[in-house]
Amino acid sequence: MNHPDTPPGAADPESPARENQVRRTWRRILLSGIPPALTVLIFYFIFNRIPVAKLMEALRSAEYVRFLALMIPNSLLFFAWDTLVLCTVIRWFHGPVAYTELLPIRASSYVVAFLNTNAARGALALYLSRRLRAPFLQMGSTVIFLVLTEYTHLVSWATLGIISFRSEAAGRLIWVPPVVAAFWLFFLLYARLGITPTRALRWLTAPREWSLFRTFKIAPVRRYPQVVLLRAPMFFVSLCIHYQAAKSFGIDIPFGQMLTFLPVIFMLGALPITVAHLGTTQAAWILFFSPYATPPRLLAFSLAAHLTFSLVRVAVGVAFLPRVYKDFFGPDSGFARGILQQVRGLRWRARRGSADT
Repeated sequence: MNHPDTPPGAADPESPARENQVRRTWRRILLSGIPPALTVLIFYFIFNRIPVAKLMEALRSAEYVRFLALMIPNSLLFFAWDTLVLCTVIRWFHGPVAYTELLPIRASSYVVAFLNTNAARGALALYLSRRLRAPFLQMGSTVIFLVLTEYTHLVSWATLGIISFRSEAAGRLIWVPPVVAAFWLFFLLYARLGITPTRALRWLTAPREWSLFRTFKIAPVRRYPQVVLLRAPMFFVSLCIHYQAAKSFGIDIPFGQMLTFLPVIFMLGALPITVAHLGTTQAAWILFFSPYATPPRLLAFSLAAHLTFSLVRVAVGVAFLPRVYKDFFGPDSGFARGILQQVRGLRWRARRGSADT
């Protein structure tokens, strides 16, 4: 249907904009359908191999008092230490902030992350940008810094396991550390040293001037190993607890193998490709630890451990939601108005960008 002011037979000037909007809508729908489809597909293959009756038998035979006595404190410790890491990094790159001030948003982000990891990261950056009066994209740069150094921290633990406890299965992962080292070398050269290969490739290096690269540009090199080391106690405690908690399900995995493969499982579980990170974690437990326990027991333990860890964090997040809601929408906060301004600004820039192309 033509615009009322468009002469008969002339092209509707709003038609390309509507078509772009329809394409973007369909793209969002298709992308949002990938995690549920992938989750269903993974569990389809898992339950083709493992009868549900065997899974239920493994769940019934577990020692839940011992299991929960280990896993619930582990989840709470993770929350406290994760907030400490966030607080430290924010102080490095954005200025003073109180640890207690970050507890509510760190906890509430777990509620969003249970359904959508990327949305949780975006919400964390948005909240912090308003709370600390810092530009949103600069705060987003710090969140990305935390994500990449978290993966690097897990690779470091896996590398320690590969070197210290040699095995045929661990040998298959020997390519991972060199690839990660090469990535960081290239990335630091790209973000910090201003190397531009040729004028023809300057369009490739232009993004490093964006605000999303701010943290990587200003961070001294020593900050990268420092944040990796800062996370180390959190993972080591989790490693020991998983090693002991697995015995509640009749699973006895050598500590060296647990050290090598648990970081890989955590990395796979952190990928935002399935619903609530389910499926990838369970498949990884079965793949890496099948020599030490039956698949039904591994599936039962991985489901119980993952859901306990996630639901405890969600419960903590729900407890903090009233505080976060007050910060966002309280009469004296000005948060709602600021957030709307941020969102409108981002939408305007996106529309302007699509119109220019």
